Amino acid sequence: MSEHRKPWHGVIVATSLPFNADLTIDYGAYAKNVAFLAEQGMHGVAPNGSLGEYQTLTYEERDRVVETALAAAPEGFTVMPGVGAYGGLEARRHARFARDAGCRAVMCLPPNSYRADDRAVLEHFELVASAGLPVTAYNNPIDTKVDLRPDLLAKLHAEGFIVGVKEFSGDVRRCYEISELAPGLDLMIGTDDTVLEVGIAGAKGWVAGYPQVFPRACLALYEASLAGDLETARPLYRRLHPVLRWDSRTEFVQAIKLGQEMTGRRGGVCRPPRQPLTPETEAVVRAATQALVDAGVN
Repeated sequence: MSEHRKPWHGVIVATSLPFNADLTIDYGAYAKNVAFLAEQGMHGVAPNGSLGEYQTLTYEERDRVVETALAAAPEGFTVMPGVGAYGGLEARRHARFARDAGCRAVMCLPPNSYRADDRAVLEHFELVASAGLPVTAYNNPIDTKVDLRPDLLAKLHAEGFIVGVKEFSGDVRRCYEISELAPGLDLMIGTDDTVLEVGIAGAKGWVAGYPQVFPRACLALYEASLAGDLETARPLYRRLHPVLRWDSRTEFVQAIKLGQEMTGRRGGVCRPPRQPLTPETEAVVRAATQALVDAGVN
């Protein structure tokens, strides 16, 4: 790992969180998953994000998840916790905990208890940035109903509140507008099924889901995409796309956890309100995953 890599650069895996049958957290299994991702060449993890079902966790659980990730992380491996919360004071509290625990960056959603206006978004990120760690914004207008438009991202960056953005809108046209309005803001791939498009548009990182299932193939795809090596990237992307597209769907947590189970790692069940996959959906995800396993993809 390069000593000059910024903590939010590279493949930062948004980790799922394994639960026991009684829906308590299996911290031991989570630690093993983090260590496995480091061994596979990933650059870091982002615990307590959407994939980590952060909305269902208590403060104490969120804190312990961060501590578990840090304890399992080798030197130079990023732990960039999600600090998303309904209010800015809560989000700042999580950012301060991350700072004091030894993290070097955090990832933050906008306020999402209602459709916040620009003033509310600016104050929210100002509060989180006041904790003192670099903040990568997480733009997910689909789930949060708050859109971090390119002009708003530019304003957040100009104020010194954010250093990067996980772009989850799925609109790859935005990548170019973001780089025009805020050339110093680091673009991060936010949806697994736009890796190639956002990679060649100048991404510096990928906050990723499916490297938990196929780490080496996903890392190869990421590196080829950033290098503009279409000869390598395009066939690999086409091969992986039947699973990558699940990262952008409502059942993404369940789909990725199923993939983990199918490749010998702990995925487990989800906490309410997330439901098990329907038999029909599970059959589609399972078939797409098994096809890659059978082809020797790992």
